[in-house]
Amino acid sequence: MVDYENLVVERDDGVATVTLDSTAGRNALTLEMADELVSAATTLGEDPDVRCIVLTHTGDFFGTGADLSQLSGGAEDAPRLRTLAGRAHEAIVQFHRTETPIVGGINGVAAGIGFSLALLPDLVVLGDDATLQFAYPGIGLTGDGGATFFLPRLVGLRTAKEIVLRDKPIAPDEAVDLGLATEVAPSGEFEERLTAVAADIADGPTHALGTATRLLTDSYDRSLESQLAAEADAIADAARTEDYERGLEAFFGDGDPDFVGR
Repeated sequence: MVDYENLVVERDDGVATVTLDSTAGRNALTLEMADELVSAATTLGEDPDVRCIVLTHTGDFFGTGADLSQLSGGAEDAPRLRTLAGRAHEAIVQFHRTETPIVGGINGVAAGIGFSLALLPDLVVLGDDATLQFAYPGIGLTGDGGATFFLPRLVGLRTAKEIVLRDKPIAPDEAVDLGLATEVAPSGEFEERLTAVAADIADGPTHALGTATRLLTDSYDRSLESQLAAEADAIADAARTEDYERGLEAFFGDGDPDFVGR
C-alpha cells in the first residue's frame, strides 16, 4: 500500500476506495494530488484483486477545481495550468482505460475539475447534499479534466451546451434526470448505499463487466463492423475466464453464480 498526502486508498473484499482529501482547501486539485491520482489509477487498474474502484471524498467538497491560491490571474498562469491539466488528464486517462468498474460517490460540491471527475465513473451515487456545477466560466476559463468529452456523451450535445453556457448549479434529482448520475441517496444513508452499490458490482464477473463497459465507451469511435468484431473478440476472451465457467454451471444448476473476478 502507498501512503498518499492527498488521497486515502483502502481495500476491502475486492473494493478499492479512493477518497479525495487534498491538502489544499475545498479539495482543490494540486499538482501533487494529480500525481497521486495517476499512481492510484495505475496501481489499482493493474491489480487483479480489485473488482470495483470507488471514487469519493471527505468533507463537503468532492472537488472545486485547481488550487486557485497558486495562480496570479494573468497570462503567466498559462504554463502552470497546462502542466496541472496535463498531469490530471493522465490520471483521468488511466482511470478511463481501466477495465475495472468505477463507482463515484459524491455528497458535496463537485465543481471545476471536480465536476469533470464526477463524470468519469460508470455509476454515480449522489447524496442529497450534492451539487454539480461546470463552474469554469465563473473565472473566465474553458474546462478541462475531460468535461467537454464526457458531458455531451452523457446528456447530449444541446444539453451539454446549456450546462456550460448557463453554468448553474445542478441539484441531485436533476443530475439523475439529465443522466449525470445514477441515483440519489439521503445523506444519512449515503455511505451505506455507496458501499452496497460497490459491493454488488464487486460480486459480479469483473472481466465481463469491465469489458462490456469498455465496449460501450469505445463504440463512439468505431463503425458498426469494427464494433461487431470487437464484440466477437471480447466474448471469446470472456469464455476463457473462470467466471464464465461458474456462470454457466449456475445457469444449469439451482443456485446463483459465485463469481471470483477471474
